[in-house]
Amino acid sequence: MTRRLADVSTSARLATPGEGLGQDELALAARNHGLPLEAMRYDITPPGLHYILTHYDIPHVPDDAAWRLTVNGRVRHPLSLSPAQLRTRPAVTTRVTLECAGNGRALLTPRPVSQPWLVEAVGTAEWTGVPLRLLLDEAGVASDAVDVVFTGADHGVERGVEQDYQRSLPLDIATGDEPEVLVAYAMNGQPLPPQHGSPLRLVVPGWYGMAHVKWLRDVTVVDTPFTGFQQSVAYRIRQGPEEAGEPVTRIAPRALLIPPGFPDFMSRTRVVAPGPVRLEGRAWSGRAPVTSVEVSTDSGATWHRAELEPDHGHRWAWRRWSRMWSPVPGTHVLSARAYDEAGNAQPLEQPWNRGGFANNLVQRVPVFCTDPTSR
Repeated sequence: MTRRLADVSTSARLATPGEGLGQDELALAARNHGLPLEAMRYDITPPGLHYILTHYDIPHVPDDAAWRLTVNGRVRHPLSLSPAQLRTRPAVTTRVTLECAGNGRALLTPRPVSQPWLVEAVGTAEWTGVPLRLLLDEAGVASDAVDVVFTGADHGVERGVEQDYQRSLPLDIATGDEPEVLVAYAMNGQPLPPQHGSPLRLVVPGWYGMAHVKWLRDVTVVDTPFTGFQQSVAYRIRQGPEEAGEPVTRIAPRALLIPPGFPDFMSRTRVVAPGPVRLEGRAWSGRAPVTSVEVSTDSGATWHRAELEPDHGHRWAWRRWSRMWSPVPGTHVLSARAYDEAGNAQPLEQPWNRGGFANNLVQRVPVFCTDPTSR
């Protein structure tokens, strides 16, 4: 009996009521990982702690010298560049917070069956590379150009479609300087690790992680809107499978707490002692600069303004916030809520969508404050 790709590649679906995580989701969770939230104490996330989402396989690149990045399509002077040649061009280093578009998916009801993220799919790194706009200027973009398509070396099947991982950006974003898109070859001052796209990757400040194409090998300028799978089928915000949906683009505002105290192993409930406790965390938004963070220690009944550190010139990176709290013995639920300059705020009730994308519901952190007199 002849089998088709569709027979080994399941379609998108929602978990049935009461359905736990299946082997398919557990397999995804085992090969991808989130940021341990206590690691938000680092301004810059070490590469091994930064979140990872790999759609297919991590390509094996035995020799960087053999790698070529092509810039072609609707250009006057096609380019073919090695990583070494890119490193001779003017370099830019930008601190950028990356967040997976599906962060928070596992908290939705019904749950979209995919990578089962809670809230840890985030990290902040300093990326060094060549501004994409300079490469496109060197290649000479044609006047009829519309989109720029980016092709990675990772290859697989998704919902019955065999493909290289491909995404596109509108020409004005690809050639703009706010944000300035990078073809990056270094992370935190070191060559890209394999899991982060070695030898070259795209970095699109302010956009969710699906736009940051790893293992980048082709940049193709096209004169019609790109309709590849990852652009027009995946990464769309829709309520039903028949809808075209809205594209996932810039990161919605979010604040996360660095979990206070210490954890119970299984429940992850935090344990603190009575008395002053500094609550702190990070906040970010790709839509506009974060302007304030509020904190609740009573399950969202009341909110209080936190102290927000300046961004120190790092527009596209998270910002530290803090507030003192004096817990009394008992059980508490902590939350933080970010607001940005454009008026966007984290919702107190999460809107649902079929793909589980752009979730930024306020975090809930259970905390148990011990009673010293009861020991």
